[in-house]
Amino acid sequence: MKKYVRSEIGLDSWAYIIIILAGIKVSATIVTPFLLSLFIVIIFKPFADSLRNRGIPGWLSFTIIVVIVLLFGFILVSIISASVQSFSQNLPFYNEKLIVYRDELIHFSNKMGLSDKEQMSSILNPSRIMSYIAGALSNFSEILSNSILILLTVIFIFIETNILPAKLKVIAKNVENLKYFHNINHEVNNYMMIKTYTSAATGILIGIILAMIRLDFAVLWGLIAFLLNYIPNIGSLIAAIPPIILALVQFGVPGALGVAAVFLAVNFLIGNYIEPKVMGKGLGLSVLVVFLSLIFWGWMLGPVGMFLSVPITLVFKIVMQAQPEKRWIAVLLGDGSELVVD
Repeated sequence: MKKYVRSEIGLDSWAYIIIILAGIKVSATIVTPFLLSLFIVIIFKPFADSLRNRGIPGWLSFTIIVVIVLLFGFILVSIISASVQSFSQNLPFYNEKLIVYRDELIHFSNKMGLSDKEQMSSILNPSRIMSYIAGALSNFSEILSNSILILLTVIFIFIETNILPAKLKVIAKNVENLKYFHNINHEVNNYMMIKTYTSAATGILIGIILAMIRLDFAVLWGLIAFLLNYIPNIGSLIAAIPPIILALVQFGVPGALGVAAVFLAVNFLIGNYIEPKVMGKGLGLSVLVVFLSLIFWGWMLGPVGMFLSVPITLVFKIVMQAQPEKRWIAVLLGDGSELVVD
């Protein structure tokens, strides 16, 4: 009888999850700006707390954070919008250069007897490749198209965070539950703060190096490297593709290989040496989980969902990890660092 009751509870839980996910899918246009606002708040919350801890009044620290968020959003939108416009104007030139490289590759493959000319031409379509890059840049602009709504939501969430601890004390039935809420909040904030620092370092290094070699839109590629670095492993690969293709157009094969080496070196240094040392164990995600969450949340919420897929999955992992009977789920989602014993 007990086993039957447990299975019923399990089925009810899955039914609730499916209903919630269906609701999120239907109301994606409303949920997406809220999740993006929550993501921004989580990033800036530690900074706001540090200002208050230094004796700065709450209203002043709140004003400083809002100004920083507004300034950062304005710079982000300005850079992406200007880059999309300039990139679209240069598309014919980029297409012509890529056609030359495509024809050379087709000629070489025909001499080696590797492939058919028509098949290679359809696969390596320069206009399709450049249009895809332009479309991806436009998606970044669309993400921030609801900037006023996002800013207002950020403001109201920040106001709510001031009274949230008092609400949690009322909601929590005992000290253990309150500690549970605080642990989840601490781990999420800690992860996002460290990830922001390492992502900023990645974007700044890549932007400076690409600017030094005079690659077009170097600031934009650094900014995209910063944003996509929130997606472990896969994000850095996606961020590297457009500048590598552009380097091929500008500088030829050696230049493209050089840009690829820059991305590889920077991400290897920060991702394999710096980040693991400051991140600690138990906060990593499996590469397969990252990939699947990217697909799932991208399908649920669109481009913003892909951007927020890892933070959402990480929160779920932390919640599972805090419950002894469900910790096995967190282990399955993890990158294996939990299994390493010093």
